[in-house]
Amino acid sequence: MRVDKFLNCVNITKKRAVSEDMCKSGVVSINDIVVKPSKDVKVGDIVAIKYLQKVVKYQVLQIPTTKTIPKTKQNEYVKELI
Repeated sequence: MRVDKFLNCVNITKKRAVSEDMCKSGVVSINDIVVKPSKDVKVGDIVAIKYLQKVVKYQVLQIPTTKTIPKTKQNEYVKELI
């Protein structure tokens, strides 16, 4: 699954266009490599998002099969790393 679509599906971003712009701006990285929106995400990858004040890292636990998942099920798909 594409990284921009993944971020939207697991409710990290509200719109796919936002996650696509974040990738194009160079603030999204997978395993410490800055990626384009079309980069595929695999189970076990570490997705990092650089915000102004902090960097938030997520570990991919599984790939969603549906277009969106409920926010309550987010922890089944990603785990926020500290």
